[in-house]
Amino acid sequence: MNFSYEEINLMALYNTGSRERLIEVLTEMKTYLTLSETELRDLTDGTLDKLAGMTDAEFDALELYPDFI
Repeated sequence: MNFSYEEINLMALYNTGSRERLIEVLTEMKTYLTLSETELRDLTDGTLDKLAGMTDAEFDALELYPDFI
């Protein structure tokens, strides 16, 4: 699965250690977004779609380290 730079950073920020839990956390985070935060909502939706389409083993192989330090 090819994730963008922004998607990797989003997942790194909310990483819980498991794909299933990350999906739950990102879904919950979306409930706090305002209507004007469309870019973040779209980024989150795209990330969630990709996470849903991959296996736990594929997720475990990802290197989820933020690249903005």
